[in-house]
Amino acid sequence: MNQSDMVHKQFADILAAATTEAEVFNALHRLSDTLMPVRLWTVMTVDLDAGIARRAYSNMPKAYPPSGTKPITPNAWFDIIHGRRETFVANTLAEIAEVFPDYELIGSLGCGSVMNLPVFDGDSLLGTVNLLDAKGHFTAERVRAVQTTLADPSLAAMRAARAL
Repeated sequence: MNQSDMVHKQFADILAAATTEAEVFNALHRLSDTLMPVRLWTVMTVDLDAGIARRAYSNMPKAYPPSGTKPITPNAWFDIIHGRRETFVANTLAEIAEVFPDYELIGSLGCGSVMNLPVFDGDSLLGTVNLLDAKGHFTAERVRAVQTTLADPSLAAMRAARAL
């Protein structure tokens, strides 16, 4: 069994044994970190009927605590994520500022790029997995690698978290 297979098996085992949402998303974060370590890594879940998003996990809980909700804002970001069902990528703080009002906090953490991977279950948007790092970090090659490697585990994690 190669390293990648072992990491995926460990992830599956943790999901099967998880009793909390934090355990589920921590396992997904560890899996993601083996592919591409980043400075800030979060998971947002969405309830489109209620029009709210909730941060369910953060590797920087002091700056971005996993709690509370915020309204979903129909903007260019939402159109890309939900309307077009595509990954959102911004590789400069100026691009981030166009869609995220907390861009100054993002920049203060040393992040100048973001990648938001939408997680769909059929036609339902469950949430996004969010990776942030230095300016210019998310090249086309890195985006494809994350999409290819993290899409299915992200869906499995979202389903597991909802089932708890």
